[in-house]
Amino acid sequence: MAVSLTEKAEFRLRSFIRGSSPENNDASKGIRVSVKDGGCSGYEYGIDVTSKPQPDDLVIQQGNVLIYIDAKSAPLLDGVVIDFVEGVMESGFKFTNPNASDTCGCGKSFKTDDGTPTGVPCS
Repeated sequence: MAVSLTEKAEFRLRSFIRGSSPENNDASKGIRVSVKDGGCSGYEYGIDVTSKPQPDDLVIQQGNVLIYIDAKSAPLLDGVVIDFVEGVMESGFKFTNPNASDTCGCGKSFKTDDGTPTGVPCS
C-alpha cells in the first residue's frame, strides 16, 4: 500500500497538523485519507487532520507526517501521490491516482473501471 506526498504537500500538511490544535502535541496526530461516494465522477477524496486513528486504519509515515488510510478506501488509494499546488486560478491538494480511469475537471473526484463497486456521483 503506497500513498505518497510531494515535498510541498508534506510541508503544507505539517502546517495544518500543527495548527489544528496547538495545545495538543499528540504524537499520533496525522492525516486520514479516504474515499467516499460522491463528487462529479462517483468517488470523492477525503483528507482530514486526526489524532484518533481507527482500529483498521493502515498507517504510513512519510517524513514527519503520519498518514492514516481508511481500510475500505485502501484499494482505491494504492499508488496515489498527493501534491499541493498554488496558483492564481487554483490552490489546494491535488491527487494523482493511477487507479482512476477518469477524473472530474476540478480533480477532487474520480471513477475506476477495475471492477470495484461504482461510486455514486452527486446530482
